[in-house]
Amino acid sequence: MIETINLTKRYGELVALDSLNLSIEAGDCFGFIGPNGAGKSTTIKILATLLKPSSGQAMVDGLTVGYQNRQIRPIIGYVPDFMGAYEDMVVTEYLEFFAACYNINGAQRKKVVGDVLDLTDLNYKANAEVNGLSRGMQQRLSIARVLLHDPKVLLMDEPASGLDPRARIEIRELLKELRRMGKTIIISSHILPELGDLCNTVGIIERGQLLFSGSVQQAMQRAKVGNVVHVAVVDRTVQAAKLLQTMAGVAKVTLTEAPAGTQGVTSNGHGDGRVINVHFDADAKTDVSDVPNLLINGGFRILTFTEEAINLETAFMRLTKGAVQ
Repeated sequence: MIETINLTKRYGELVALDSLNLSIEAGDCFGFIGPNGAGKSTTIKILATLLKPSSGQAMVDGLTVGYQNRQIRPIIGYVPDFMGAYEDMVVTEYLEFFAACYNINGAQRKKVVGDVLDLTDLNYKANAEVNGLSRGMQQRLSIARVLLHDPKVLLMDEPASGLDPRARIEIRELLKELRRMGKTIIISSHILPELGDLCNTVGIIERGQLLFSGSVQQAMQRAKVGNVVHVAVVDRTVQAAKLLQTMAGVAKVTLTEAPAGTQGVTSNGHGDGRVINVHFDADAKTDVSDVPNLLINGGFRILTFTEEAINLETAFMRLTKGAVQ
């Protein structure tokens, strides 16, 4: 559905995009991740036909940006990070105005406006002034606007920027519904846990260069430098840590204070309040299930045992210059 080939955008000496190669299938929800100035907004604006690339190609549904813009615009919907308010317009007038721009007229216009108000749960704001809406409501209205002509592709640049937690949840649920409807979605965001929950594929970009593109699971696997398990025992924590250090494939073993509220790991007779962290080498072939087996055979009683999961935020930090150990 969306493909870029060596897509490059320069502003004088500044290279905003450097030979970007992306491939996004129909029905994908693609999360575009990167620090400020990485090239996310530039890419989205090129796909929205708002910017011309300096070189390379960008295609939407087989149509080439820059040469077939008139055919591309009816099949895309662009949601910027900030919607300019239309003074003295109420919500229905705002939507009817844009419906008219797409040549949706008469009874059909009224029906379409009603449908997108239902979908975005804005019916009760139908007669409210646009410039009086909250930031979250304006973002929902911006999404309603781009759905009027039923586009195949949605290009969303930081749609959750500046929203409170409740508004972010509402936008996320709306995007999930749009994905169920079969829309192809590109969404850039700094709220990485939400992208991990919403998107099936992600791209990580830094300084205009694509560092990774693939499934969320592939991103996490690529960022994984070795398994880490956390275990707490009833007593003799130091001795247990020394025993685990003898395991094949173990890079290091550390002791940390148990997070507040960790069930069973206290300093009142049920553990000493510390957790053993076992870090395995990236190429270790040892099964993490050997950890509890070794402890039990050594006479230790286990309180808790968990394997550390890598989330999208950790993957992002490890795959970009902000790598963490």
